[in-house]
Amino acid sequence: MQALNGKVTLIAGATGGLGAAVTEAFLAAGAKVVGVSRSIRAGDFPHPEFSAIPAELTSGDAARQVAAGVVARFGRIDVLVHVMGGFAGGRSVAETDDAAFEKMLDLNYRAAFFVVRAVLPQMRLQGSGRILAVASRQAAEPAPMVGAYSASKAALVSLVRTIALENKDRSITANTVLPGTMDTPGNRAGDPQADRSQWVQPSEVAALLLHLASDAAAEITGAAIPIYGKQL
Repeated sequence: MQALNGKVTLIAGATGGLGAAVTEAFLAAGAKVVGVSRSIRAGDFPHPEFSAIPAELTSGDAARQVAAGVVARFGRIDVLVHVMGGFAGGRSVAETDDAAFEKMLDLNYRAAFFVVRAVLPQMRLQGSGRILAVASRQAAEPAPMVGAYSASKAALVSLVRTIALENKDRSITANTVLPGTMDTPGNRAGDPQADRSQWVQPSEVAALLLHLASDAAAEITGAAIPIYGKQL
């Protein structure tokens, strides 16, 4: 039996190195997947249970429109998986300019806040739901020269923990996963000389998210779960 048979799953950031792996894993598990990203198309994932909503989650209104579109079509939202994010580093906090700081907040925190806030009313109405977000190892273990990035991911972890506390009365779970460096095309391009054998595979992160979305993880909530692999 497929773990997520018929579960309506909204994946924010469904394309890209990690997003594609997550989308494919959820489709294989039987979910009805609605993928969201800036330029996503239905043809990006040729599967009968996949549909696409091109959108930028840069405002509360945009996120509400996405959530409303999913509910209008399917009548519910069972799972939200927030995979969106971005990285900027290489400067100390003293040298980080306002633009870089705002970019990290937009990509790693504000977009998640908007989309989670948009789906929660429907999940509370139906009395169930799974909220999952991909943060980073550096949310828990900050490193030099990536202060804005680490802080934005730490804010995401705090947000999701708060959501777990506020919505446990409606059987809604909320968790984050904290990957180490992942083996994605973007990371390969950014560090071509790295030892990629130590990197976390996107499929491993997808498998963890899949478990957290399933009935088997109904008692796991408010957690920030590391997935470091050989980087431990």
